[in-house]
Order: sequence, then structure tokens, then C-alpha cells
Amino acid sequence: MFGGKNEKASVNLSTVTNVTNAFTESTKMIGDITTDNDIRIDGELKGNLDCKGRVIIGPQGKIEGTIVCQNAIIEGQFIGDIKVKELLSLKETASVTGDIKTDKLNVQPGAYFTGKCEMAGQKLKPVMEKTPNA
Repeated sequence: MFGGKNEKASVNLSTVTNVTNAFTESTKMIGDITTDNDIRIDGELKGNLDCKGRVIIGPQGKIEGTIVCQNAIIEGQFIGDIKVKELLSLKETASVTGDIKTDKLNVQPGAYFTGKCEMAGQKLKPVMEKTPNA
């Protein structure tokens, strides 16, 4: 796993419950991550992230790959496709390049996004016309 430069890692972080996994700013990883818990990335990840909890990309964090998760908060940089089952929040320092599929999207002023966005779970309420009283 930590051998040569071209070696990809695959890590399963699902053995501990009710914790937040964290990558510090000095951590760089190439490979795929699977976890049942929340994860915070302040370092760099090149690979896919499958998380049954919340993903947080900190202000110095960078992910290139695909993310599938329950909820996500992006403050740093993300390049790739992301599928969020509930809420995706793009903070003012976020930079997202790629396609988004989510139920709900919250974008703060200053956030950068380029790509396609699909909000699959939202139901629009029908607009009712007002009728004049007779």
C-alpha cells in the first residue's frame, strides 16, 4: 500500500462507529476510500470516496474523483462527479468542477461551480391561480 509511487491504495474505514475520519493538510493519498462514518479531508485525495455519512472538504482540502455520500460540505476544491443523497453545501471558498446530483443544494455567495446539477428529489408545489371573489 505504501510502496511505489504508482501503487494505488484502497482503504476501508468502516470498522469504527460514531467517529469522524480525518486527513490533515499534509496527507496525500491516491486510491479509493469506503467508510460508514463521517470523513473530513483537509489534505489531498485522488480517487473515489464512498461514504455512508457526511463528507467535509476543508478549506485546504482537494479531492479529484467521484464522491457518493449522504451529506457533504465543500469549502475547498473538488474536481469530479458527486452524488449526495440529502444536502450538499458549497461554502464561499468552495471550487467545484464537475457534475452534481443531489436532493438539496445550498450555495453561498462566492462559491465557484462549473458543471451540470441535477436535483432529483425535489417536488415542486403546483402554483394555484387565484380566482376573483364573486
